[in-house]
Amino acid sequence: MSVRLVQPNVLWPLRLIAALSIIGPALAFGFTAWSTGRAIERTSLERIERALDILQEHSLKALQTVERTLAEANEVLRGFDDAAIRENEAQLSRRLGRTQAALPQIQAIWAFDAAGHPLVSSTVMPVPVSLDNSDRDYFRAQVAHDAGTVIGDVVQARVGDFRFFVMSARRPERPDGGFNGVVAISVLPERLREFYARLARGVADSFGLIRSDGTFLARFPAVMDRPERLDARSDFRQAIAREPESGVFTATSQVDGIERRIGYRHIPGYPVYVQAGIETAAMARELRDTLLGTLAFGLPATLALCALSVHALRRTQRFQAEVARREVVEAALKQAQRLEAVGQLTGGVAHDFNNLLMVVTGNVERLKRYPAADDRQRRALDAIETAAKRGASLTRQLLSFSRRQTHAPVPIDLAQRLPLFQDVLRSSLRGDIAIALSLAPDLWPVKVDLNELELAILNLAVNARDAMPEGGTLTIAGQNVALVDDSTVGLTGEFVALSLTDTGSGIPPDVLARVFEPFFTTKPQGKGTGLGLSQVYGFATQSGGTATVASQPGRGATVTLYLPRTSEPVRSAPASHPAAEPVPPRQSLGRILLVDDNAEVAEIARSYLEDFGYGVLKSQSVETAMEILRASSDIAIVLTDIVMPGPQNGLDLARHVRNEHAGRIAVLLATGYSDVAQAAAAEGFVILRKPYDSHALRDALDRVRSRPLLKVVS
Repeated sequence: MSVRLVQPNVLWPLRLIAALSIIGPALAFGFTAWSTGRAIERTSLERIERALDILQEHSLKALQTVERTLAEANEVLRGFDDAAIRENEAQLSRRLGRTQAALPQIQAIWAFDAAGHPLVSSTVMPVPVSLDNSDRDYFRAQVAHDAGTVIGDVVQARVGDFRFFVMSARRPERPDGGFNGVVAISVLPERLREFYARLARGVADSFGLIRSDGTFLARFPAVMDRPERLDARSDFRQAIAREPESGVFTATSQVDGIERRIGYRHIPGYPVYVQAGIETAAMARELRDTLLGTLAFGLPATLALCALSVHALRRTQRFQAEVARREVVEAALKQAQRLEAVGQLTGGVAHDFNNLLMVVTGNVERLKRYPAADDRQRRALDAIETAAKRGASLTRQLLSFSRRQTHAPVPIDLAQRLPLFQDVLRSSLRGDIAIALSLAPDLWPVKVDLNELELAILNLAVNARDAMPEGGTLTIAGQNVALVDDSTVGLTGEFVALSLTDTGSGIPPDVLARVFEPFFTTKPQGKGTGLGLSQVYGFATQSGGTATVASQPGRGATVTLYLPRTSEPVRSAPASHPAAEPVPPRQSLGRILLVDDNAEVAEIARSYLEDFGYGVLKSQSVETAMEILRASSDIAIVLTDIVMPGPQNGLDLARHVRNEHAGRIAVLLATGYSDVAQAAAAEGFVILRKPYDSHALRDALDRVRSRPLLKVVS
């Protein structure tokens, strides 16, 4: 049975849409993150550049102002030697104080003699003459030669509690050309930091005025607990060595340990640089905040799109699964309808056809008892008998496939039965085909009709033989399986998987789906009926299981019967069929009531029974048979056809005998086909299938006579 599944060409666009609903926004988000990061980088550089413009201009003006103030202070002191300056200290101090007052970034203006002692100050009056500043770097730099304007380190004041850096210039030389001391101006870094703090609002977060040797003159934010100085390995000093005028770099500060993107610029005319920096963490926070804003809008939209895509995909998958399920159901329904049609057709003709065949085979058997005139007549009788048996076999296979064959299931231990059946198989196979048994030691028992099982195995063996024209191996295997998913073979529960595997040519894929169809065969005309595998499939399904086939061309085929496990006890298989008991003398077998509406069939059965030694009473209806039973007390067995004319059938008669004559009269039911035959077998009656011969009838009668008579328990 082949099933056309829905093509999955509708699903891949939906899967693509579902994937793109995640991948697309993810790529867009990644690009947004990259472009936003680049934009933040550009914006940060622009802010740094703007800050450097402001810092450079501000610092240049401040330094130039201090430098002009140094020149102005020298002009004020010009013409005064050290003694004159001390004599006019008060006047000069006031004069310098007025200059200082106009410049808030200047803390004090000092004049020192050649020994480093103060002469006058704009803030201290009188100056401490014992103070010695000859060790300060801004003083030492001017002693040997005129160093121009010198910018010294940030130092702690020796008079007062504050820090400052000093810019110094030489005083005019003495008449003899000797060193005459310096004029120095103290600059407060705090004033610069205040300006940096105001500039930091929205521009950058780090500013500095730094000498080329790495010493900070002013820095924001300030670190007061350690020197603000960079060593020779710092990124700043390496950067100005490469690019002395300006540049940008990223570094972790040696002062406060914070990573920043830093720009620097040289102040023309001075060994000083201005710096502006932005923390990389701040840039990362800005990127994060921007992306979170994007996600706040994009993520719900993405999730909604993804959810819609997945929902559409799942609905389509469910729709396709439903379509596929319906196609399977429709195919199964069509198969069932075909089976029903075959069954109705077969059932409609099986009874009458089997009666006709019985008349033929019965008369052939009777004719064979007489001496044949010649071999030609004997061959003719054999041909008639063979044709009749083939007709009976075809009818039986059709009934089996359409699940209308009467089964008499019994618990069977396959591990015991199959080895005994090997001899029968070997007689049906060729000598170049080996049989291998592979049965699980703990194989579960099954409940099936033993005759139908043997016929199914025989049909499979014959097919395997025809598939191995050059010989091979037929492997019969059995194992226990627990099916938990009905998608495997359409069943769930505990089964015995009985498989027959050949090493033949295999089954082509286009044929594989049709092997169980009735009358389908690939064998030449006259070599096969197309009903062998149909009987196998019908037997398996009527037994509560199923049959499957698997094959690859050139690598053989495997047919597997799934037979349900039974918990009923198993009777031991006999080592051999018991020998037929000798027929007692005619007068000792009693009388049989023969009930059949077909006079020709009844005549054949009567002749068999009389040959066995029975006395025979005949009846053509159930009603007449009941009257005979009421009138006669010496009837031992009732042999009745199931299908009878009138309101009552043979099963009704059997039930009547069981109820009214329990323990005295046995019943044997015969049928070519009846839809109640299975129910009769289930009630414990012995069923004799038509067409039967004298041997089958004798065996059935022996079984009836040897069984305990049914009794009604009230």
